[in-house]
Parts: sequence; C-alpha cells; structure tokens
Amino acid sequence: MRFRRIGLICSFLFVVVTAVHSYAQSDPGQAVTTRAEPAPVIVLDVKGAIGVGTGHMLEEAFARAHAERAGLIMLRMDTPGGLVSATRDIIQAILASPIPVAVFVAPGGARAASAGTYIIYAAHVAAMAPGTHLGAATPVQMGPPGAPPQRRDNDKPAEGEGGAMERKVLNDAVAYLRSLAQLRGRNAEWAEKAVREAATLTAEEAAREKVIDLLAGSVDDLLDRLDGRTVRTVEGERTLATRHARVIVVEPSWKTRLLTVVTDPNIAFILLMIGIYGIIFEFWSPGLTGPGIVGAICLLVGLMALSMMPLNFAGVALLVAGLAMMVVEAFTPGFGVLGLGGIAAFVIGGLFLFDPAGADIDFAVSWPVVLAAAATNALLVVGLLGMILRVRRRKVATGSEEMIGLEGRVLDWRDGQGHIRVHGEVWSARGPGPLAPGTPVRVDRRDGLTLHVDPIREGT
Repeated sequence: MRFRRIGLICSFLFVVVTAVHSYAQSDPGQAVTTRAEPAPVIVLDVKGAIGVGTGHMLEEAFARAHAERAGLIMLRMDTPGGLVSATRDIIQAILASPIPVAVFVAPGGARAASAGTYIIYAAHVAAMAPGTHLGAATPVQMGPPGAPPQRRDNDKPAEGEGGAMERKVLNDAVAYLRSLAQLRGRNAEWAEKAVREAATLTAEEAAREKVIDLLAGSVDDLLDRLDGRTVRTVEGERTLATRHARVIVVEPSWKTRLLTVVTDPNIAFILLMIGIYGIIFEFWSPGLTGPGIVGAICLLVGLMALSMMPLNFAGVALLVAGLAMMVVEAFTPGFGVLGLGGIAAFVIGGLFLFDPAGADIDFAVSWPVVLAAAATNALLVVGLLGMILRVRRRKVATGSEEMIGLEGRVLDWRDGQGHIRVHGEVWSARGPGPLAPGTPVRVDRRDGLTLHVDPIREGT
C-alpha cells in the first residue's frame, strides 16, 4: 500500500509538470515568468523664462525621481531663455544626476532659445517635436538697455569702447557650450555658431546637424524610441527601459509657484513699492498697524526676491534716492524741485534696477509699471502737499487754542471777574470793568481754567 501511494503521487506530479510545460510551449506570451515592470519616468514641464523658480522645480523633480526610483527624468521645455545663474545651476544638476535626464522641446510651436539651448546640450538625451526650434544663444549686451549691439569676436571695436569685456563674455559662452557638446558627442561647430552668430535651427535641421539625438511626436513616442538606448551618467552607462513605463507628471508645489511669481521683475518692484508706502503710512498715522504689517511683509518678500535676481546697485541707489527726495518734499513743501527730481530718479532707477548681463532675455521692469509707479508717487506727493497746506490754514479745533475767539454771555460779575457761559459750559472769567449779567463777551485768551474776555460792543 505504501509503495502504491508513492507511485500515485509521482504520477500526479509528472502529469502536472508535463501540463505546465506544454502550456508554456504552446503560448509563450503567457509563460509563468513575466518581464519586470520598467522603472517610472518623471516628466516636468519647463515653460516660460528660466529663473529661480525653475531651479526649485527641478530640485523637486529630482527628489521625486529618487523617491520613485525612476529610470528617466524628462524636461518638456518651451522657453525663451532666462537668468544665467539659474541656467548654470540647472546644468550642474543635470551633469551630476545619476538618473538620465532627457530634454524634449514640445509641443509643436515650442522653442528652446538661448538658455534652453545650453540645457539641451547638457542633457543625456536631446529630442524635439516637429514644428519646434532652438538656438540664438548669444550673450546679452554688456551694458544698459539702448547700448550699442553686441559685436562679434572678429570685429575690431573702437578704442575705449569695452570690446575686450564683450569678447571675454562671448568667448566664455562659446567655451561653455562647446564643452557641453563635446561631453555629449553633439555638434560643437554649430554650438559655436549659435553663440557667435545667434544661429537657430528647426527640429528637422537640428536632427540632421546632430545637435539633438532624435525627433518624436509625443512623450509616448519618445519613450518608445528611447527604449534600449544606452547613455552615460556620472555613475556609468545605463540602458534605458522606457517602453510602457509609467509616466509621473510632477506639478510644482505652492512654494515654487509663489517663488516663480515674486521673482518676476515687475512683481518684485510692485511689492517693494507697497512695502515702502505701507511703512511710510504707518509713520504718518501711528497706531493703525494695518499699513505697517502689510508694508513690512511686502517689503521683506520684495527684498527676498531681489536678493535672488541680478541687481544693478546704481539702479537701487537711484530708486532709494528718488523715494527719499519725494518724502523730504512731502514733509518740507517748497517749490516742488525735490519732488520732480525724486520722480525722475525713481523712474531711472526702476529702469536700471536689474543688471542686463545677468540674463539672456529682456530682464527688466517694464515701462508701464515704472510709469504707473512714478505717477502714483507724484499723485501722493501732490496730494500730501495739498493736505499739509490745508491743515496749516485751518483753524485750530482742539486744545486750549480752540477757545480763542469764542463768544459767550456773562452769568454773574463782580470786581472785574465772574462767570460766563461759552460753548455750553460755565467758565471763570476776568475782564475790564463792571459787566452786567447777559452781556455778550468774546474770549481773548485762556489762563489755565480762567478765560480773559472783552465785552462785545455793537459794530465789533
């Protein structure tokens, strides 16, 4: 019996193994062993000017990628350029990333101009959608708005025109972009043209010139094309497994969105003005607390934003001098010379508040904002001047001086003193000669709680 049971068990196991083997052979797609799910892909949208907020968004995306054990970080880009410091920080983060980073210029109509071109060259994988373009990576002019345009390196500048500084900035940008091109095996000659000549390319031309790695119509299309591709990171070569990978779109946090808003030059300028006026109003009307609190918060937020942006300290000095002159004009009204000078200094300081060499786009306070702020300053100064003049001409309504000139009637009088009723109140009074009860009198001056009066005679 025991041998019989063992035989039955062996027969049963043989049948099961044979059935499983036959099933796997007949339908390989349903085999017992299945392929492991690919690591997720983190997607971050980079839209608009590149600034401090963009750097914080990238930090959040990298942190999320590490937490999710992502196999790829994709930056979906559409940018006209941005701050030089923020661009360099982003490139350094990409170069130091152990997770491959792909830059995808999309959707159709998007661009990767100026700073975007540098970021594309730094990426482990560069891709573009049809209908997009990149390039125009020439550094901005060295000087304030309206200065002569940037010269090329082979031009001969006139003596004393600062050509050496311009060539220095230009050559530094060329070397930077060429080094990225050599690192990623991309077209270094065109990179130099993009800097020296502000050259641009469409998506198809960029693929043909080996500036980018491939074209793709969408994120899914790009992931299919990248599957099996090998890239080199700081930790060595990695083979991408992106087909059918889970896509995680990272949305910026509220802190990053707030930072992006306040670091806009126009918003930072407006916050600075609100802060200054809030504190000034608090000093004018102590005890209100509201203007002081709002002003202090706006001023601190505005100063925080300014500390993250390339400032021109001459513009800051002009701005402060203009506000100081307008405040002095308000408290010591004269012929308005200080007020007009303050408005002029304020406008010029607002226009030159930011250093144009710190960005590769038009990074400055816009004309409408500066003019609106200057008009507001002028209206406040004029309104304050008018209010001060009206107050100076107004009759005193409180204190001991209020009694001077009031009229009353004698209640009782004896030996040059008595009591009068004035302003609905009974006061002790002194005056010349005898006065009969009911005699109208006028207050001449006040001595403590005693009024000195004179009788009102007809015709006076």
